[in-house]
Amino acid sequence: MSDTKKRFLPMLGHTNGKRSAVTCALKCDNACASAVCNTSDNSYFRDVVSSEYSRRNVLGVGAVGALALIVGGQTGTRAPTDPQLAPAVALQKRGPRSNLKFTPIRPVDALVDDFTVPKGFTWQPIIRWGDPLFRESPVFDVFNQSEAAQQLQFGYNCDYTDILDLPGSKGRRAVMFVNHEYTNEPIMVPPGLPAAEVRGIGRAAHGLTVVELERHNASKAWKYVQGAPLNRRFLLDTPYELTGPAAGSDLVKTIDDPAGRTILGTLGNCAGGTTPWGTILSGEENFNGYFVSPGTSASDRRYGLTASPTARGWEVDQPRLDTRNKGYQNEANRFGYIVEVDPFDRTSTPKKHSMLGRFKHEGANVIVAGDGRVVAYSGDDERFDYLYKFVSRNRMDTAGTPAARRKNMTLLSEGSLYVARFQGNSAPEIDGSGTVPTDGAFDGVGEWLPLIVNNKSAVPGMSAAEVAVYTRLAADKVGPTKMDRAEDVEPNPLTGKVYVACTNNTNRGVGANSPADESNPRTANRSGHVVEITENGGDQTSARFTWNLLMVCGDPANDPTVYFSGFPAQKVSPISCPDNLAFDSVGNLWISTDGQPGTIGYCDGLFQVTLEGEERGKVEQFLAVPRDSETCGPIIRDKERHVFVAVQHPGENGVWGNQTSLFPDYVTAGSKPRRGDAAVPRPSVVQVLPGNDKRPGRGRGAGRPRSDDDRGGREAKAPGNR
Repeated sequence: MSDTKKRFLPMLGHTNGKRSAVTCALKCDNACASAVCNTSDNSYFRDVVSSEYSRRNVLGVGAVGALALIVGGQTGTRAPTDPQLAPAVALQKRGPRSNLKFTPIRPVDALVDDFTVPKGFTWQPIIRWGDPLFRESPVFDVFNQSEAAQQLQFGYNCDYTDILDLPGSKGRRAVMFVNHEYTNEPIMVPPGLPAAEVRGIGRAAHGLTVVELERHNASKAWKYVQGAPLNRRFLLDTPYELTGPAAGSDLVKTIDDPAGRTILGTLGNCAGGTTPWGTILSGEENFNGYFVSPGTSASDRRYGLTASPTARGWEVDQPRLDTRNKGYQNEANRFGYIVEVDPFDRTSTPKKHSMLGRFKHEGANVIVAGDGRVVAYSGDDERFDYLYKFVSRNRMDTAGTPAARRKNMTLLSEGSLYVARFQGNSAPEIDGSGTVPTDGAFDGVGEWLPLIVNNKSAVPGMSAAEVAVYTRLAADKVGPTKMDRAEDVEPNPLTGKVYVACTNNTNRGVGANSPADESNPRTANRSGHVVEITENGGDQTSARFTWNLLMVCGDPANDPTVYFSGFPAQKVSPISCPDNLAFDSVGNLWISTDGQPGTIGYCDGLFQVTLEGEERGKVEQFLAVPRDSETCGPIIRDKERHVFVAVQHPGENGVWGNQTSLFPDYVTAGSKPRRGDAAVPRPSVVQVLPGNDKRPGRGRGAGRPRSDDDRGGREAKAPGNR
């Protein structure tokens, strides 16, 4: 066992429905093995709502049939330059079927170290951990890695990803944005490196990357461009402007920033979103795992901040990460926000928007409401935490000028913040077993409870700044519904319906923990579910909504509690632990998963879900990622028949010298590595496109790209700124 691994072992916890204790320790600071952060006693509203309230909601939803979300020719959650952006269509009209036709792959055993795609498709990495970004960047050499080198190279564990075409390039040039959520030093660096250097490499591998791409035409694969003008790394010393109610408040001031308006770095960046004006939103999620704090205050306990040394020990080099140090008691209050980045301006200062609240943001996704205001949805990825919505005070400027774009970049700084309360219409029937109610669906109504309204606090006894910084505590006071880890939240750009991926919650209904309710209907929920929300009258700014569960996930072969909106369970691909969401040009939902190896015994993957018509609820698996990894950041360009995913933490269970994955280079004994190849797994952004690529020197023994056509049958289950 390496010295590096030993330094991390004391922080490892016990897994609950996840693939790896390493993931739990390094990604989320053993959240599932720690005490539940939300011990509030707000009610669950299990009683059937009043007939008057139900009548008004049902009548309001009828108007959504004529909804067309069009604002100045722009709609949806992606940037105007993105070819995925399609005109909105009325709900009663079914758009053309997607051009991305494929034969679903079979589930892939959790121990298979392959990237599996359908027959007729191939894959290749666009960029890998360590690839050089700038002219002066060194070529990746795992045996010669250093903090200085890593600062100039692509970071580790990529998560949210998007590709935006450069204006005027005719689809041949683009800019790609990628989050780097966390690192796994025990499999990244060889034994014997000084501990300080290991910490430095890890810090430099976090953050964000912007990198330019190029291709010959829309049918070809993208390649990244080293030394391109827009290439940029965002590191722990990159300045961020704090906006919204918290900016300038005493709650965020430190000895280094007495004005409370400039924050260095971003941490734990998970999923994200792309705004209609072409900027990227990145969610700071498990930031608590990077801080040492007294752990005694209500806010420390509510945010999972403790006095224990962190897994990576950065507080040794960065005194601000130990909030017990004089002058830094507020440093943790400066993380846990939505970050906005302009990928088209290398000189721009990114922003942290306190108006969207401070919690473990999986991400944030924006849609334009009918009156021109913008609405952002975000989930708090913690057991028994909440779903949030932000509504801007001002309206989006659709002029398309540089001045209009600058104005739109202020929209997330002012407005109103809400938290969701769900009410089921079959509450007496919910017993935690997952049995579908007698009315045939898990469904009901809900309301958005105000926390901040037009920049002013709506929570008695708390200022707007306090609500923005201690959002979890503020939400506890108004009685929202505790969810089973609301992760990605995406509005469908064609219909306006909102989809919430609830990954899982093995503590639901266990012991004294909160019992099942209709929006979270299973005790010890291992496989998660997806919620579908329709805002009242099709108005994204409405205070009320109706909802239903699109699916209750699992493997139909051995789980009788699965549900797919009435679609026959025996005809769907098994799916568990929904995480990131995306849509194609005709409105199909795409789901990437995180945790299937520990719940249903299969590698994680990417799945297409039909939302309308007779096949509503049909799940089809498109790809599977290699062993020990999760699927992140899906991009669906179905008109081109191209799909992109970020492969995060491949081979997470390995150790140096005994890696469990060699994705994506698959260097094996006896083979001659190409320049830059190394016998370590490398998190990467991967493109899938039509073809049957069989590259020289990459036969089956070397782990060549593999299609489902190769498979014999269903596998048996196995237990700063640069």
